Amino acid sequence: MQYVPLHLHTENSLLDGAIRLKELCEYAKENELPAIAITDHGVMYGNLEFYRTAKEYGVKPLLGCEFYVYDGDITERDSTKTRNYHLVLIAKDKAGYQNLVKLTSIAHVDGFYRRPRINHRLLEQYNEGLICLSACVQGEVARYILDGDVEKAEETAHYYKNLFKDDYYIEIQDHGLDVQKRSNPDLIRIAKKLNIPLVITNDSH
Repeated sequence: MQYVPLHLHTENSLLDGAIRLKELCEYAKENELPAIAITDHGVMYGNLEFYRTAKEYGVKPLLGCEFYVYDGDITERDSTKTRNYHLVLIAKDKAGYQNLVKLTSIAHVDGFYRRPRINHRLLEQYNEGLICLSACVQGEVARYILDGDVEKAEETAHYYKNLFKDDYYIEIQDHGLDVQKRSNPDLIRIAKKLNIPLVITNDSH
């Protein structure tokens, strides 16, 4: 079985990612990876260069972004409400790519407060053509589990399943972190209960 990276931060994730696009595509070709996704934090600066470079190396480019989802009105500038949940979105077609561009644009123009932010209302409006992964331990479902509110975690997973249908996946990671060991069993249980497929990723930086 071939592995396809679906959670990856390049040098375009400012102060957070160090993966260079050409080296990434060289690695993918050398290791016979059929496809690879880039999901930089809140931005899509590298997508055009990545698309062109991946095509040169014969690797299928998957264009995505790891968004910051704010629980509220993204025009709020409330310093007491700073939690932003992570959410990975990957385009599966032209409509999906256009929605990624729309969401990142709105996040920066209207939603920027410490981070470029979107919310549920925007996801309900611009979800066509997108594959959704629940993200790392900073994702909504995992955060609710770690906060001790498993019922809210399940409710949130159900919300995303209804929104993205068969294109929603519960994401699990294991980097030996305590928070992952604590959240993964409930993530797996929720996925099985709600019939949501699981995807295993590495949080590559």
